[in-house]
This record gives sequence, C-alpha cells and structure tokens, in this order.
Amino acid sequence: MEEKQSGMTLPNGDIFVGDFERSLPHGMGRYTWSDGTVYEGEWEKGKMTGRGRISWLSGATYEGDFAGGYLHGCGTFIGVDGVVYDGAWRMNIQHGLGRKSYPNSDTYEGHWKEGEIEGIGTYKWSCGNTYIGNWKAGKMFGRGLMKWANGDLYDGLWLDGMKQGSGLYKFADGAYYVGTWSRGLKDGPGTFFPAGSKLSHLTSHFVCNQNYDCKPDSENIEDKKPSFRRALSEKLLINGLFRNSVRVSSRSASLDRWSRSNSIKNGLLPDFSSSFSCTSSKGREEVEGDAVVYEREYMQGILVAETIQANVADLLNRNKRRRKWQKKEAKRPGETIHKGHKSYYLMLNLQLGIRYTVGKITPVPMREVRPCDFGPRARIRMYFPRKGSQFTPPHNSIGFHWKDYCPMVFRNLREMFKIDAADYMISICGVDGLQELSSPGKSGSLFYISQDERFMIKTLRKSELKVLLKMLPGYYNHVQTYDNTLITKFFGLHRITLRGSRKVRFVVMGNMFCTELRIHRRYDLKGSSQGRSTNKCEIDESTTLKDLDLSYVFRLEKSWRDSLFKQISLDCTFLESQCIIDYSLLLGLHFRAPDHLKALVEPQDSLVASDFVADDDASLLLDPLRQSKGLLLVTHKPDSISSLPGSHIRGGTLKAPSTGDKEVDLLLPGTGRLRVQLGVNMPAQANKMLEHEGSNSGGVDLFEVYDVVLYLGIIDILQEYNITKKIEHACKSLQFDPMTISAVDPKLYATRFIKFLEKVFPEEL
Repeated sequence: MEEKQSGMTLPNGDIFVGDFERSLPHGMGRYTWSDGTVYEGEWEKGKMTGRGRISWLSGATYEGDFAGGYLHGCGTFIGVDGVVYDGAWRMNIQHGLGRKSYPNSDTYEGHWKEGEIEGIGTYKWSCGNTYIGNWKAGKMFGRGLMKWANGDLYDGLWLDGMKQGSGLYKFADGAYYVGTWSRGLKDGPGTFFPAGSKLSHLTSHFVCNQNYDCKPDSENIEDKKPSFRRALSEKLLINGLFRNSVRVSSRSASLDRWSRSNSIKNGLLPDFSSSFSCTSSKGREEVEGDAVVYEREYMQGILVAETIQANVADLLNRNKRRRKWQKKEAKRPGETIHKGHKSYYLMLNLQLGIRYTVGKITPVPMREVRPCDFGPRARIRMYFPRKGSQFTPPHNSIGFHWKDYCPMVFRNLREMFKIDAADYMISICGVDGLQELSSPGKSGSLFYISQDERFMIKTLRKSELKVLLKMLPGYYNHVQTYDNTLITKFFGLHRITLRGSRKVRFVVMGNMFCTELRIHRRYDLKGSSQGRSTNKCEIDESTTLKDLDLSYVFRLEKSWRDSLFKQISLDCTFLESQCIIDYSLLLGLHFRAPDHLKALVEPQDSLVASDFVADDDASLLLDPLRQSKGLLLVTHKPDSISSLPGSHIRGGTLKAPSTGDKEVDLLLPGTGRLRVQLGVNMPAQANKMLEHEGSNSGGVDLFEVYDVVLYLGIIDILQEYNITKKIEHACKSLQFDPMTISAVDPKLYATRFIKFLEKVFPEEL
C-alpha cells in the first residue's frame, strides 16, 4: 500500500520529502543528508533505484541511473575540478563504455574496467596527439595507433604505454620504418623507406587512415542506455581496427571480418601477414623501379648496422624465400605451444591444475606456515575428467590426475615476492599459452616459459622432486630471512599423472632474465673446468656459455661487490647444509655501449645527461677510472621507476657511498630509470683481455673495456651429493684433477665456487 507524505525528518538530521510504502521511501522523492548532499529521483524500498540526480556539498553532481543505492547504469558525473564523465557505471565505479573530459582538455572515449581505462578506446591530448587502440590498467597495451601533432604516426604493438614489438612508423615527410621496438626504442632488425620512394602501392598496406574518430553519436548520449555499448562497438569495428579485441555478437564478428578485408584494401589497416607483398600488377611495376630502401639493425635505439637495398624487388623476393624457408623449418627454441604440438595437452593439463589450485588456496586467510604444511603429505589431489565433475570444469584435454605439493607454502612464497594471484594465473594460464625452450643442460628436462616471460616451468626427475620437498622448510626460512637471496625463486610444485600411469613433475620458477634490456650474452658458471666449454660453431645470442668460454672480468662498485659476496656466501652455506652440489651462477650481460659504438653513443648521451638529470641527481656515480658514456647512476626515485614485474622485486635497492649512502637507479639514455638491486640491473665495467702476438706490448696487458648491465642468480640447486655422485667423483678422480670436476664434496664445492667468482669479480686495487 502506497502512502504519500509531504516531508519527514529523521533522528540523524536527514530530511526526506516524497512517496512512501510501508514507511520506506518508494517512488519519487528528495532526500537531503545532514552534510548537505541531496538526491532527487526514483526510490525502491528505501534505496535509490531508477533515474535520479545527486549533488554533493563540494559541488560535484551525478545524473543518471541508480540501483540499490549505487551509481549503476548510465549517467553523467561532473566533478568540481572540471572532470566530466558520461557513460556506464557499476557499483559507483566507471565500468563499460564512456567518455571522459579532463581539466587539461584531454578526452578519452571507449572502454573502462573497474574505474580504469581498459579495452578499446580513443585518447586525444590537448596538444593534438591521438591514440586509438587497446588499453590495460590505464596504459596503452596491445595493438594501437598513435598520431602525433607533428604528423608522425605509429601503428603497432604497445606495452605499459611504450612501443613494444612489431610496428610501422610513418614520418610526417612520407618516410616509413617497419621493424621492432623494445620499451619505446627501436631494437632489432627493420626496414626504412625514404620519403619520395615509389612505394605508394606497397605502403598502402601499412598506412592507417587519418580519420581517427570512432566515438558514439554525441547527440544521443543521454538516450543511449542499452544501445550505447552496441553503437560504439560497431563504430569501432566499422573503422576496421583491432578485430580480436571486440566481440559483441555473431553479427559484429561477421562485420569485423568484412571491415578488416575492406580496411586493408582501402589502406586503413596494415597487413603485417604479408609485409612486403604487393597485390596489384600496377603496384608491382611501381615497386620494381629505382626505389632504394635501407635494412637497419638497432640496439636500444642506437643504429648499429645499415645496408642499402638498391632494388625493392630483390627485397620482396628475399623476404618471400625467407617466409617459405621458415614454414619448412623445424621446431626452434621459444616455440609457442599450439594445438597439434606434442606438449599441447600437457600444457592444458598444467594450466587447468594451476588455475584450480591457485583459485582454491587464494581465498584461504593468510597465515604463517606450520610443520604440517611441508612434506609429501601436504598436498591437494584432484582428478580432472574430460567431461568435468562436481569440482572440476569440462575441458578439451585428456583426463588426468593432479597433485599440488605444499600449496600453503608456495602461496606464502608468492606473497613474499609480491606476486599477485590473478597475475600469476593470467601469466601461466592465459589464452596465449606457453613457449617451449630447448634445454641448455644435460638433464633432459623440458623448459617452458610464460608468454610475458615472468615465469619458467621445468620438468623434474622424481629424485629432484624429493630433494626439493626435503629442503623446502630450510629454503622457506632462508628466503624469508634474506630478501636479497640470489637462489632460484620457486612458486609451485606439481605432478600430472596421465593415462598409462605416466607421471610428469613440474616446478614453477621466477625468470631472472625477465628484464627491460636485451641479454646479449649468458653464462652458466660452476667453478669447475672439466667439460665446461661450448662448441664455438654453435654460439649465438641465445647460447648459454660455460666457465672456459668466459673471457671477461667485471669491476663493481666496492660496496656492491662486498654485498654480492656476502650474499653468495650465505646462499652457499645454506646449500652446503642441504648437501647440494652442481649449482651454478647464471650470469646475463647487457652490453650498453661497446667500443665500436662509442662514436654513435657519445653525442646522444651528452644530451640525455642534461635532459634527464634533475637537481637532486647532480652527483653522478662515476669514478675517474670508469668514465661510462652509456651508464649513469642517479638518486633513486620510486615513483618514476620503470620496471617489469619480475620475481626480483622483493629485494632492496642498492646504495652508493658517493651519494651519501642513498639508494640509486640506473639511468639509460632513452630507456628510463631502472632500479638497481643485488643481481638485477647492476652496472659494471667488463674488461676483456686481448690476445696479442710477440712481445711488442712490453709486458703490458691489453684490454677492451665495455659498459655492461649484469643479471645473476644461483640456479640448479636440486642435485644432492648422494652415493651416485660419490661414485662419479671417485671414477673421474682417476682420470682428471679432482679440483676440476663438478662432483665434489658440498663444502669443497662451495669453497671452489666462491673462489672462482672472486676471480670473475676481482676486488678493486
């Protein structure tokens, strides 16, 4: 029964005027809170539901849909600072499609998720720059097109707001560059087409249309309601952009396929699948003229090689042959696991199991681990039938048994290293799948890497699994005590049992080479010499070299070297207490400015130093013996750091005495700041002794000096010094010097390991 009442004052001072039902506001009414906030609109059983308008004492207003007392549906919010948002809401948060105008005259219209820009959208800066494409967590992410006010244009891939991956850059003068980028800088091979080249038909496959407007009809924005999402989605699709990003219905999917083919034909969208192909006979005649193009190789924005290609037809033919050869090529390291791959179903099983386990353990309240959380009996077991069960979903793989060891321990380890459960599952269990790597060692283990390269997954032997379970309590205490430990970070231990009782065991680890910089050389150092070399004919950038291949010594800042060996000593003491041998130091080198590049680097770096170094960064940590042109150390600024979310983020930032023991960042020209940690982003000087003939040098050693950034950690810590290794030691000692073989007593192994590394990182004189 509905009753009318002209007004009612509540005991807390609030006032309501409007319709009631059973003493609750129901219908139309006006509610005034004691703090001055006013709502006028529809009510349902005492809650704001329907259309209404609310104004706060600060001057901010919202007019639109409400549900259950929340801003929910479509509406317009006007803030006191001039911000205007018009679009979809969910539970008081911007969520869905909407348009936002900022006080500085920037505008964004497109998708939102939980209050942040995420999905497809268009951002226009007040300076005239425009971006259309995919977003994630408020940053440009995925495929997108950026047009600058000066006429330059980039169409390609993005990561965290920077160009990352393949793309095309069009200059305002008509020149083009097609290649790859890393953290916003050209990195790797590419092709440059100068302005005026007779490539009109070829470049029409790359150039994007300069009409970037994909906004919904502004006149109908207030009446849009359910049609708002459909209207904007269809307009995005009609423009032929990002066909994999919007799926609103089967009709939209068909429209998407139609729009992409027409967009390529009309020059709206680059056809990267046939980058150097021409579709018309007229275009072929045009291309086979006197056009000159340049094949270039970049390293972090620095041009290191350039070849003039006088005839574009040769370039087209060579790329065609290269594509044919790649199709016939056998499996290569880093191959993405796809349907039909021998490891495809194994990967699906692993992803299903991890998704189930992490989803089950994450809601459990955080607590300290107990003795019962360790050992082979601390586990989660589950059977995943193909058709699904009461606890498991149906899936497209084969049925399998799943076992997750010590779930609470590994959950705490992930929390300890600040790894979000959702990010962990997305990284390993996302739709992109995993990549399979070839094993760099002799164990026969298979290695997989997540698509974002944050995590490594390694298959284990049964003996290795037992060793890890046995050492896990000590390992947990060690990494909890020492934030800067260099020992491998473990995040999960699992077993899959397939038909025929075949068991496959996995361990999930952090990838220490998940870095912003390119790793040019990598070494696996044990401190032994027997069999510790690599076939020189097989060496390339991805090869893991060994002890006898190392021809460098590395000079570190004294306090850093002291901290490094203090931590190595602590880690080796722990491994010795667990009777572990055969571990090694994995060392990655990024060469920032080799000698043959210094002529190119010096003028650029002189500009960067003046542009990037603020007043409080005036004290550059460069001693007179190490005048680096490529590496600058500046006072640490946490808010301005740019860093990939690797497993190393838990450790502390290194300090330098020359800044009064302040924490420091590594400043790289054009790349940004990198947080310097023990074993991560560590700048150093690499000295390489040159071979020289005769005695003309007068007894003076000749060196090449390089600026490098080091990444290092202790890996392969699951080999126990058992009876098998003791027998191996006895047999090999009859043939070789016992000090040169790998299988030795744990105490001797640790001592030899540290002494060898002291030669690799010599102390300053």
